[in-house]
Amino acid sequence: MRKLILFSAVLMGFLVGCVERRLTIVTEPEGAVVWLNDEEIGASPVTVNFNWYGDYRVRLEKPGYETLNTHRELERPLHDQPGFDFVAEVLWPKRIVDAYVWTFEMEPYQPPQAAELLEQAEAMRVRAENELGTIAIEILKEEQK
Repeated sequence: MRKLILFSAVLMGFLVGCVERRLTIVTEPEGAVVWLNDEEIGASPVTVNFNWYGDYRVRLEKPGYETLNTHRELERPLHDQPGFDFVAEVLWPKRIVDAYVWTFEMEPYQPPQAAELLEQAEAMRVRAENELGTIAIEILKEEQK
């Protein structure tokens, strides 16, 4: 009887399924360095395994292109919901593959025009003067108390 139980346990171990989760990130153009949740995962196109669903921060960098900082959501499929996940990962006899592909288009880098830079610098100067003026007035008021 013990041998039958042991044999059944070993057999069950070989029959259980599993869930494989893969995420592929593709960029246009190819070859951008991909960062997923602040961890460099390689140059696009790149595929990684993942363990959880939810919000992911994505950063893409490629010389000659604007750095892209964004995020994407990986939504949990039905077979990964509580209750169903036990069936999918333990009782289901086949492998389940969750494969996702995210595609990003990168924009070529456009250096700012000199006039635009001067305009931004002037706006920052005015803002700094206003903030410093406000701080100076507050300090004077405190000293007069």
